[in-house]
Amino acid sequence: MKNLEKSQITVLVLLRIIIGWHFAYEGLAKLFDTKWSAYFYLLESKGWFQETFMNMAMNTNLMLIIDPLIKWGLLLIGLSLILGFLTKYAKMAGLCMLFFFWLSHPPFIGYEYSLPFEGHYLIFDKNSVEFFAILVLMFFPTEQIIGLQRLANYFLEKWRQNNANKNQ
Repeated sequence: MKNLEKSQITVLVLLRIIIGWHFAYEGLAKLFDTKWSAYFYLLESKGWFQETFMNMAMNTNLMLIIDPLIKWGLLLIGLSLILGFLTKYAKMAGLCMLFFFWLSHPPFIGYEYSLPFEGHYLIFDKNSVEFFAILVLMFFPTEQIIGLQRLANYFLEKWRQNNANKNQ
């Protein structure tokens, strides 16, 4: 990160915050929408794992776990990315979530979904674009420069130094 210019770091931080905003907003929108459920989304799955996702939708007990997991997962991943705290875990969780969204609704020719899409996709859609954007952020951990993680690391290092001095 030390070899990057200030403008490059700024763009990477903005990318992290924008992706975080998208995740957080999607999580909040689903939390406040009392009628929202992943049920219909899963029922409409296509592709290699269509049967698996449809079976998940049909399992009432599993949906009691999936719905809050998606809502709170999106919100917490988003907040983590925005604040720059525990982002390593948020990025991994975000990658998993986006991968499963892509697997359940792959953008292949001939697959029609009832939800409107912004364009016409072939293999790569907005989920895959955001997936690769998060992957870029995995290789450029901006939270070490701008974020609460930097502050947490500073205090953790001070605490370690104090304990090391006490033990000598």
